[in-house]
Amino acid sequence: MSQKLWQANLLTKDKSNLYKFEKFLLKKFNYKATKNYKKLFNWSIKNLDLFWSSIWDYTNVKGKKVEKFKFSKEFIKNKFFVKSKLNFAENLLPKNDNSKAITFISETGYRKLRSWRELHYNTSQLINFFRQNKISEKDRIAAYMANQIETVECFLAASTIGAIWSSCSPDFGTSGLIERFYQIKPKILIITDRYYYNGKEINILERLPFILKKIKSIKTVLIVNYPGKKYLKYKKIKGISIFNLSQISKIPKCEIKFKKFDFDHELVILYSSGTTGKPKCICHRAGGVLLQHLKEHQLHCDVKPGDNVFYFTTCGWMMWNWLLTFLASNASIVLFDGFPMYRKNDLLFKIADDEKITLFGISAKYIDQLRKLNIKIKSKYKLANLKTICSTGSPLSGDGFQYVYKNIKKNVHLASIAGGTDLVSCFVLGNIYSPVYKGQIQNNGLGMNADVFSDKGKSLINKKGELVCKSPFPSMPKLFWNDKNNKKYKKTYFNKFKNIWHHGDFAERKKNGGYIIYGRSDATLNPGGVRLGTAEIYSVVEKFKNVKESIVVGQSWDNDVRIILFLVLNKPNSLDDFFIQKLKKTIRSEASPRHVPAKIIEVTDIPRTKNGKIVELAVKNVIEGNKIKNIQALANPEILKEFKNIKELNY
Repeated sequence: MSQKLWQANLLTKDKSNLYKFEKFLLKKFNYKATKNYKKLFNWSIKNLDLFWSSIWDYTNVKGKKVEKFKFSKEFIKNKFFVKSKLNFAENLLPKNDNSKAITFISETGYRKLRSWRELHYNTSQLINFFRQNKISEKDRIAAYMANQIETVECFLAASTIGAIWSSCSPDFGTSGLIERFYQIKPKILIITDRYYYNGKEINILERLPFILKKIKSIKTVLIVNYPGKKYLKYKKIKGISIFNLSQISKIPKCEIKFKKFDFDHELVILYSSGTTGKPKCICHRAGGVLLQHLKEHQLHCDVKPGDNVFYFTTCGWMMWNWLLTFLASNASIVLFDGFPMYRKNDLLFKIADDEKITLFGISAKYIDQLRKLNIKIKSKYKLANLKTICSTGSPLSGDGFQYVYKNIKKNVHLASIAGGTDLVSCFVLGNIYSPVYKGQIQNNGLGMNADVFSDKGKSLINKKGELVCKSPFPSMPKLFWNDKNNKKYKKTYFNKFKNIWHHGDFAERKKNGGYIIYGRSDATLNPGGVRLGTAEIYSVVEKFKNVKESIVVGQSWDNDVRIILFLVLNKPNSLDDFFIQKLKKTIRSEASPRHVPAKIIEVTDIPRTKNGKIVELAVKNVIEGNKIKNIQALANPEILKEFKNIKELNY
């Protein structure tokens, strides 16, 4: 039995949105409120139409709701709220007063505020700018932007007029950017003039001529200055209309008129970040994303009007979209841009304390880094307003869970969450009713019929297998861009199990309803046909103080697979036989005797995506001499050279 680390008290449960929702169901359907999450979840799965209709009503979605659903035997043909109408941006602009809507903070501490009224006004100017430049419904707007307030305003303006938004953060190089935006043929590019990371200024405008040369569909460019800085100089480019944001301020401000679009209207295009092929352009529907986010924010994260929400993200990651939608719950959001440990390892927690953050979202990797540095957050910051910590991006280890409660805050809801770009939301996440157990995500999301299957399609309890979803949900992708007859779409999610969404995570569903995610299933270690998630190796290896980071892969060898472990050490060149044997012994006893590495090799760095995820498959392909097709997805592709032609891997 896993160790219980936290449970909400009765008063917290009574005041929760979840209990309020149960009482809402009582009035509407005579559903008996019991503060029992399992019961509520089962009802949501058995009554998908009633449940999602209730989410619309409970969260006060602005729009025209039509109670019509098309349930089909084929998973992707299911449709929610057919003939219903809404405007995504209208729902993210619920207020128009002088109270705070958004706070921007750079790594240097530069701070900028935006009120709800200013957010309305600036968005209205951008709407008029887009219309003046002949941007209309379903046109693509591409953004190469830092995580700043102006990026949010551009997104709101785009979704107001029904254009399709797509963004990449400036840490994407030109090749990675072109590989993504070229596929969707945007009419306009919004670009920041520079960005900062770990004290270094990077000029983005220098890249502009090359981008425009490669993406011929772009006819208009809007340049946005970095907050607190004057515009960098730029040259005119023949055949391209170039504006800067200061010119937009001359456009008259006006009250926004929100046109209602279909529930399934295209909202945003996101990109897969793997290294096994061209990035997939995943197009999401406005209504489905809105309902999912409102449900997750209010019922699972217990966010209420007036809360201050922070999530460490860039606008190239789905968590940026997730963060923005907190505005629809009358919460304010805090944007951070830069290096999270600039001049101060606990910089983000200083921000959380200063800004009175109520929900604080970070990656599991960030928690692990703090744990290794043994930083005692609670001795430095009060975090009096902090109610919830969310963790995602990779599996949070049991040690990570314990670190949060021991060194950050004892009375806090630690909600580890997992989903992805594919659904812009979560399959499994937290809730205020259930306890938090060491190393476990608490439960399925309401209305999300997730499960863990064996390779033969059998449901598993307390055993590892494939994370799946057995019923449709409103935030399923509408389509993959340029995907004739949904060929790529079907292959991605429905190739393994007939009419069952296969997510690609290696997971375990516990008897208590909790989940453990062990990493991507295509990266599982499988010597002798015995599968083990990479996270299980990492949780053991990274306990060692001298191990800064690690990556483990399976190498094809002698008609089987052998385990190869690569280490980045805090003390370089200190990998000796004694340490190797100690590592192997610990892995044998604490993880698996079948998955003890055949080779342990020191490297200087670990390859990772722009979102910070380590890429086992890229390393596996390199050491086996296979080509990496989507190398632009990597933040540090140059490090792969270090993994080539390693002599130790030839014997």
